[in-house]
Amino acid sequence: MTVRLRDALRSTAEDVPTYPVYERALAIARRSRRRRLAAAAGAVVLLALAGVTVPLTRTSALDPAAADAALPDRLGLPPIGTLHVTDRPRLGSASVIFSGPAPRLRGWNDASIVGLVGADSDRYRIMRTGQEAAAGETVHLSPDGQHLARPDGDEPGVDVVDLASGRTRHLKSSVTNTVASTPVGWSADGASLVVRDEVPVAFDGATYTSVLSIVPRDGGRWTTLASGAQEARFGSTVAAAPGRLAYQYGRTVAVADVQGRELSSFLLPDESWLAGKGAWSPDGATLTLATRQPTTGEWTLRRVDPRTGRDGEPLRLPPVTGMVSIRLLGWAPDGSALVAAYQQDPDAPERPLEEQTGPPATAEQVSSVRVLALTAGDTAPRTVLTAPAQVNAVDVADQVIRDGRVRDAQPPGGVGGRFWLWTGLLTMLVGGAVLYGTRGQTRRWLDDRRTRRTVSTRQPS
Repeated sequence: MTVRLRDALRSTAEDVPTYPVYERALAIARRSRRRRLAAAAGAVVLLALAGVTVPLTRTSALDPAAADAALPDRLGLPPIGTLHVTDRPRLGSASVIFSGPAPRLRGWNDASIVGLVGADSDRYRIMRTGQEAAAGETVHLSPDGQHLARPDGDEPGVDVVDLASGRTRHLKSSVTNTVASTPVGWSADGASLVVRDEVPVAFDGATYTSVLSIVPRDGGRWTTLASGAQEARFGSTVAAAPGRLAYQYGRTVAVADVQGRELSSFLLPDESWLAGKGAWSPDGATLTLATRQPTTGEWTLRRVDPRTGRDGEPLRLPPVTGMVSIRLLGWAPDGSALVAAYQQDPDAPERPLEEQTGPPATAEQVSSVRVLALTAGDTAPRTVLTAPAQVNAVDVADQVIRDGRVRDAQPPGGVGGRFWLWTGLLTMLVGGAVLYGTRGQTRRWLDDRRTRRTVSTRQPS
């Protein structure tokens, strides 16, 4: 090899760029370390999420604080994104349920949404019904506030929602040829439901017979209490005492035991109705009727003998004025009667003829509702619960009424838990999609940065 060839080869070799073996090895090591750190961080995040989620997925016992159940002094509309009754954390038990045509209480196809308030705090939940529903009329809170009964919109029967576990039990109707089932009340111990079924009389379904049954809450045999013409609004009002039930149909009140045996019945005087689910006196000795004065529209309560309907001991309670209807919810420890008082909607249509034997107002004809305490010796009722406009139906747990506590309520504002859940999930999905779509650009950008860093380290200072 000549000297000239040797020099040419050396010069060519010096001009060839050196492959950065060491730098490449460092870059690969750093990339591997970053991946391991990212995987470890992901594992930590998953463990943290599991630490939060797993306790929520367990069905815990009722909060001991529920023993401090109290009636809130006011209701608010459920915030946008309020958790459902089946969502976690569970509500446990409720003090009040409410419904109406208010904007946040209407779902798709104008179906009703029932709002719930926690037994001891302003924790709000909602329950979608898929149909028209009214709290205290077609949707009922159990005496202890832990269960909710509603009609099943798909097949004849009722659903019982456990607010502590979130589970729903369907009680399929056993009434022959029934086309619809509606819960109308609970037994005094909350172990059974009273259900009304509608059975067509003729093939064309022009008229119906209403069948009243008592049904175990946990499933079992349906025991028929009675049946009658739908036009009489059979079982439109039901009141329960230990071992007994009173129900109204047309102008008659009947008393039966839980085995379905009728014990007595009597005719109602004009302008009088079985007062409501709290019609039995606390000792179970008498029934309470709500009477309206036709000239003044004034409402009063009076007690009668459940066997004969004769007037019993007079009630020196203040009258209710300016309301189209009242429903007796129960009796407080001081002897006060708690009633739901309904203000009539001036734009409501005239009631159908078959409903005019019932109380003067239904949820569709009411613009607002509030709960009043009627105390002996007072000159006027005392308001213990107010509701927003267009909340026209309410039901209160019997246990809350018996405890007699009323608390200062602070209904939640802003947005609910489901709003933040869906917002977080949407943010993660969008962020993940953006990162996945720009992964190529990100890889090239990182390679360019490494290359510039390598070149800068090789340049002489």
